[in-house]
Amino acid sequence: MPRIPAVAPGDGGPLIKVAYKFAARQFDEVPEPFAVLANHKKLFLAAAGHEMAVQKASKVLPVSVRELAVYRVASTVGCSWCVDFGTMLARLDGLDVERLKAIEHYRDSPLYSEDERAAIAYADAMTGDPHGEHGVTDEQVADLERRFGRAGVVELTYQIGLENMRSRMYSALGITEQGFGTDSCRVPWSQG
Repeated sequence: MPRIPAVAPGDGGPLIKVAYKFAARQFDEVPEPFAVLANHKKLFLAAAGHEMAVQKASKVLPVSVRELAVYRVASTVGCSWCVDFGTMLARLDGLDVERLKAIEHYRDSPLYSEDERAAIAYADAMTGDPHGEHGVTDEQVADLERRFGRAGVVELTYQIGLENMRSRMYSALGITEQGFGTDSCRVPWSQG
């Protein structure tokens, strides 16, 4: 149960009701972070608009590269909700979700391409101390630019940074897995 309760549809006003219907149509359930964020209507709207804009704009990288890097951040930070939702997104994008189970061993696993390994390593560098001993290096960014181009590096960096924000925020608010990854999703306000 989250530390801040989810806003039930009847308690959120007309805009929240419409947004919940849209989310439920897209994901079959209302994502709990969405329902918790509804406690602050202006941030709720800002976040919803931002997420839709980022989703539409992120088309430079191969889907597997982006999804694996984002998933790695979620698993590193320990956000069970993000891991759960990320598993569903990978499945919906037609990716092999069994590969997610091996992400801890990406460096030497034959399940990952060199491009995917480079992106996951970058996620590791950004998610730890980006200026520390194992942080981002000039060589790493140059390698990513050769692989994905400048726009690809910016997209990858943005997605990793955004997932760091999401994962840390949801973990701090006590939001946990909701069942998206297993297709047995719970409704956030149904638990009293």
